[in-house]
Amino acid sequence: MILFGRRLPAMSSLLIWAALWEVIGRLDLTFFVPPVSAVFATLFQLIQTVAFQNALSTTAYAFVLGVFFAIVIGIPVGILMGKTRILDELLLPWVNIFLSAPLTALVPVLMVLFGFGTKTIVITTALFAIWIIILNARAGVMQINRSLVEMGRSFGASPLQAFFKIYFWAALPEILGGVRIGFIRAVKGVIIGQLLVSIVGFGALFELYSSNFLMEEFWAVLIVLFTLAFSISEFLGYLERKFSYYAASR
Repeated sequence: MILFGRRLPAMSSLLIWAALWEVIGRLDLTFFVPPVSAVFATLFQLIQTVAFQNALSTTAYAFVLGVFFAIVIGIPVGILMGKTRILDELLLPWVNIFLSAPLTALVPVLMVLFGFGTKTIVITTALFAIWIIILNARAGVMQINRSLVEMGRSFGASPLQAFFKIYFWAALPEILGGVRIGFIRAVKGVIIGQLLVSIVGFGALFELYSSNFLMEEFWAVLIVLFTLAFSISEFLGYLERKFSYYAASR
């Protein structure tokens, strides 16, 4: 951010918004916005409680497992769609439908099929993340220079070798971009799953604090969630920039 002709550190805007939040909280305009200093004081107390630590571990377990399945399934499917026209024509309409559809409406169906436990939350998390991963992997493969594939064939590369040594690495910048966005969507999926399927993890804390109007605790948990999502996004964005030279080599 540039202010009065001087470039300020990247986090300066957050400090400005925090100061504005503190002023609004001190003015006591609404109970919904407590002072940010009180929120952070509550946060430091909250992270030491057993309830918060159990909620964090429960949410992290469902999140990691859901993202794992989204990546393991989404990347190969996207690559196969990008290199196989028939498969692309069969699956692309469904991928676009699920990407644009309100997936929250599918949660009751998943609850009927898989029950009210962690399995449904994991599936919900994976469904929120997988479609953008598939589309980005497909887009990366479709931009590959065909001479790379022809060269692999001329050197006797098997379909499996071509899959891992040509298609995957050449499409890696787009794949990482899809994974980064998929991680962000998975955060939404895991919280929605925990709120609708079974009130556990961070979903249970949000339900408890909002229903009892404990706004400091509510905002403290929300800040933790935003911080985790932002940190993961920035780390994956860093990896994406590191591997961007693969796109140039295409």
